[in-house]
Amino acid sequence: MTEIPDTDPHDLFALWYELASANEPADPNAFTLATQDQDGMPDARILLFKGFAKEGLTFYTNSHSTKGKQIANQPVAAAVVHWKSILRQVRLRGPVVQVSDSEADMYFQSRARNSQLGAWASDQSHGIESRDQLEAKYHDIEKYFGDGPIPRPPHWTGFRIEPVVIEFWKNGPFRLHHRRRFYKNDQMGWASEVLSP
Repeated sequence: MTEIPDTDPHDLFALWYELASANEPADPNAFTLATQDQDGMPDARILLFKGFAKEGLTFYTNSHSTKGKQIANQPVAAAVVHWKSILRQVRLRGPVVQVSDSEADMYFQSRARNSQLGAWASDQSHGIESRDQLEAKYHDIEKYFGDGPIPRPPHWTGFRIEPVVIEFWKNGPFRLHHRRRFYKNDQMGWASEVLSP
């Protein structure tokens, strides 16, 4: 198995993602997002990313959620994308920025109508009395908007991890896996090094 090439990490991610999309049985865009609370305690959950470009990895969520508050308090994060079907993973970390309102609006309008209603109904990460209460709120909101357009809730937005480190991992024989770490080299672009497994 050839080693991971020293190339543009964004292009390499796109190549691996294309391969994963053809092989992964469900959600090739699933990733683990790690943040930390105000006491420095780590927190992690699995989300779906909605874009990976030169600027970074983009995902959308409720800014009032636990992760939204953690990002507001400490705007850094780490992420892991693991594709079991092709025995590869990508790790990245860096600062987190909020996307523009226009970008969030555009993505929100691309979502299924039921998902748009759900974004209004859910006070994500907050306690509720019962599931029935949540579903009743959903139906109330559904009646309120009727057949009209559903605007993006002000608390629903997108975030982008702007990576300063990206590591690619590929399974190898005898646990001699392939690893290459890319890191931002000031204003000169990306540098990389091969890592021992």
